[in-house]
Amino acid sequence: MLIQSSEFVISNNDYFKCPKPEFPEFAFIGRSNVGKSSLINMLCGRSNLAKISTSPGKTRLINHFIINNSWYLVDLPGYGFAKIPLRERERIEKMMNWYLIDSNLELKKVLMVVDANVGPTKIDLQVLESLQAANQNIVVLANKIDKVKRGKYKMQLQHIQDEMGRAAIPCSARINVGINEVVNEILS
Repeated sequence: MLIQSSEFVISNNDYFKCPKPEFPEFAFIGRSNVGKSSLINMLCGRSNLAKISTSPGKTRLINHFIINNSWYLVDLPGYGFAKIPLRERERIEKMMNWYLIDSNLELKKVLMVVDANVGPTKIDLQVLESLQAANQNIVVLANKIDKVKRGKYKMQLQHIQDEMGRAAIPCSARINVGINEVVNEILS
C-alpha cells in the first residue's frame, strides 16, 4: 500500500491533547539523531513533513501525522544524548513513558530506530527491555544503513539483530532504502 496522503495533526507535550485513539498509531522511537523524523519524511515522500535537524534533540514533543486518513505516524523525542537542560530531558522522559508504557493507548506498533553504523547502544537495549515488559509490538529499523561499509553490511545487520533479539529492517532515509519494507511491516 502506498502512502497517498500525509498531514501534520498536532504537536504537544500534554499527553491528554493527543488525538482520540480512533486510528492505529505507529510510533517512531530511538536515540536522538538516529533519523526518526527523516524516516517519516521518506515514507511519506515529503522532505518537510516532520521537522529535522543535525542537532540532537530537535524533536521535543509528541508529533502526530495522519496517513491516508486512516492511521497515524507518531514522531517521538529521542532519548539519550541531547543538548537540552536536565529538567527538559526529565519532562520528555516522563511524557514518553506515559505515551509508550503507562497510557491506555493501544499502539499498533513501536518502530524502534537504531543507527545501523553504530549498532544498538546500552540505552537502546534498556528501552527495548521496557517496551517488551509493556508488551509492545516492536519493529527494529536499522537506519543509516548507507553509512555501513559494504564489506561489513551483513555482519553489522546480523549484530543488530542478535543484540536486539529480533529481525531488523535495513533502511536509509538519506538514499530512500527500505520504504516498501517499512510500510509493509507497518500495515501487516
